Amino acid sequence: MAEPATAAPATEQERTKLAKRAAVASLVGTAVEWYDYFIFGTASALVFGPLFFPNEDDPIIGTLSAFAVFGVGFFARPVGGIVFGHFGDKFGRKAALVTTLMLMGFATFLIGLLPTTDQIGLWAPVLLVILRLVQGFGVGGEWGGASLVAVEYAPADKRGAYGSFPQIGNAVGLVFSTGIFALVSQLPDEQLFSWGWRVPFLLSAVLIAVGLFVRFKLTETPAFKAAQDRLEQEAASGKAKEKMPIAELFRNFKKPLLLAMGMRFGEAVFGYIILTIGLTFATNYTEIPRTDVLIAGTVAAAVAIYTYYFFGKLSDRIGRRAVFVLGSVVAAVVAFPFFWILDADSIVLMYVVYVVAYAIGVGALYGVEPAFFSELFSTKVRYTGLSLAAQLPSVLIGLWPLASTALLAATDGDPWPIALITVVAALIGLVCALMAPETNESDIVGEKSEEAR
Repeated sequence: MAEPATAAPATEQERTKLAKRAAVASLVGTAVEWYDYFIFGTASALVFGPLFFPNEDDPIIGTLSAFAVFGVGFFARPVGGIVFGHFGDKFGRKAALVTTLMLMGFATFLIGLLPTTDQIGLWAPVLLVILRLVQGFGVGGEWGGASLVAVEYAPADKRGAYGSFPQIGNAVGLVFSTGIFALVSQLPDEQLFSWGWRVPFLLSAVLIAVGLFVRFKLTETPAFKAAQDRLEQEAASGKAKEKMPIAELFRNFKKPLLLAMGMRFGEAVFGYIILTIGLTFATNYTEIPRTDVLIAGTVAAAVAIYTYYFFGKLSDRIGRRAVFVLGSVVAAVVAFPFFWILDADSIVLMYVVYVVAYAIGVGALYGVEPAFFSELFSTKVRYTGLSLAAQLPSVLIGLWPLASTALLAATDGDPWPIALITVVAALIGLVCALMAPETNESDIVGEKSEEAR
């Protein structure tokens, strides 16, 4: 059920207060959700292979199997995007966001309790796959809703800055996940593989409680309330035409959807060489200790907390497209040197390239996506549009860690095919950004804007 529309805040001060509260709520909830999601990726690279897919002859085969399960979650994400996008567009953002957080937390906590293959045999990987699917279903509806809460509450000239808050939550979740794994990975292998790996998953219960407390305090956004008011007026006059959000999206917003998907694809392919693929490459084919790689990822994500906001705010001034193009260029330029530096076993340069690649490259791309993508769609389909723009490419992106690990195995650790694919993906994102309209001055609330769209 949608919440009844309430009177708009009477003063600018009250509107600013509500906008800041919504931004913080999106940040906290997103941090918790992505913490849950990222620890699975890190565990896939470090421990899930021998625990759930043991292969004494070739440990990389176990890692391949673990990344296959990691990829399974991405197939559930578009389904979650469709389901939660529909309910978010029809009935409101709040209920959808609370539900996604509960799903993610429940699945993540249970992964921390799972018996291993040595304990229950085939049922261990089967249960791991099921819980990964639940994770993917939940996160599929998370990002779109969290982005909308921040953007739709934001002042018109600050949507880029406020929209960066769920992305900051992503970086905070990455800091916590890689930081905690960096700590537990220092345990002796016997303790790490017996109980240490479970700690990050079980800790999610505490974070979920905090996230739910914050999200239950949310109210519906001004843009959603305005759209509901227009629908009620149309219903009273007999002019209302009920449409499925996804049907209207594919009927009237095909081009914005395809362009947003292309931009998202370029950003995510580049992002995952830093999040998981670099760790796999360094662990299996270089002399760099795994703890150093994890710490480098943590430092890069910590710096990104600031650069996401910087690039979001910058896009309010110079435009979304210019900032996204900058990030795409950085991604294309850095892809090959990223692996060259890891292959050189230089720990100092590894820290530098991690920070540059993630904080600047991914920062410029990911930091503007909530505002940029939100402004491409009307309120009535915005949740569905954002969710599908982010999650449909995930079907391919989810296979990327698996495919890259297979490429490393086939080339005996030569990363050039991975770097080349990353460059191509970055250029796809760049072209889509250039084809998209500039949106930073668009009206996402007004009735005339809705009719024009």
